[in-house]
Amino acid sequence: MKVAFWPGCVSKGACPELYISTQKIAPLLGLELQELTQAPCCGSGVISEQNPALADSLNAIMLAMAEAHGADLMTICSVCQGTISRHNYAFAEDPERLARANGVIASDGLRYDGTTRVKHLLWILVEDIGLERIARLIKRPLTGLRVAPFYGCQILRPEDALGIRDHPERKTYLERLIALLGAEPVEYHGKSKCCGFPLVTFNKERSLAMGGSHMLEAKERGADLMVTPCPQCHLNLDAMQPDAARVLRRGLDLPIFHLPQLLGLAFGFSPAELRLDHHVVSTHGALTQIELKA
Repeated sequence: MKVAFWPGCVSKGACPELYISTQKIAPLLGLELQELTQAPCCGSGVISEQNPALADSLNAIMLAMAEAHGADLMTICSVCQGTISRHNYAFAEDPERLARANGVIASDGLRYDGTTRVKHLLWILVEDIGLERIARLIKRPLTGLRVAPFYGCQILRPEDALGIRDHPERKTYLERLIALLGAEPVEYHGKSKCCGFPLVTFNKERSLAMGGSHMLEAKERGADLMVTPCPQCHLNLDAMQPDAARVLRRGLDLPIFHLPQLLGLAFGFSPAELRLDHHVVSTHGALTQIELKA
């Protein structure tokens, strides 16, 4: 399956282990990644607050590039997924808005006709590749691990722009994959709430408390690790976890995995190949339960 691949900024910067692990598992899954190396940042929703026309143009460029490939646009970041999907939905609802964006990107020889579908890797795994094919790739079942899914915000909301109203089952895809890989999904209330990342620049203590409370709840429910489809959530839950523990005055010590890392482990890749030694919170404790070391 050929996809136009937009890895996002964070997977090329603060979380390179996400990009690397995605590249590892893609060939096994039959994914041909046509990376959009010339695409701009989606803006994370921040640019649209200050300059909506600029945000429209940036996202129209990306959507047009994917359209030129004749392929779905695949993301590995929930923030990218949410931002690009909202613009794509707005273009479909407001042809004049799309026309204005096309007027801007025409100077780069681009035009977007509105045919691109934007799909996170998580959705592609279940909807396009299928659980049966994934099951055949499992070489190392993650038996004994209790894994807490963490969706975050922008892969679930707003429901119209993200297609959740048409595909409500997308709210359960992480749990289905966790169980397929041989681990036990941990149910807890915070799995679909905000990690706190949007607050970090103006209310850091509140941001840390939000993310920390989700991790604490998951750990109290018996989680050995947490898995997320979003690198920005990963930053707030992994890199900021020591500070979150300080704010809550509670120990956390909960490893946070990227989705492709969890899949890669089950597919037989070593922790080193998946850069599981690149995290702030050690993954050693979780890995020893399946007789591996980071």
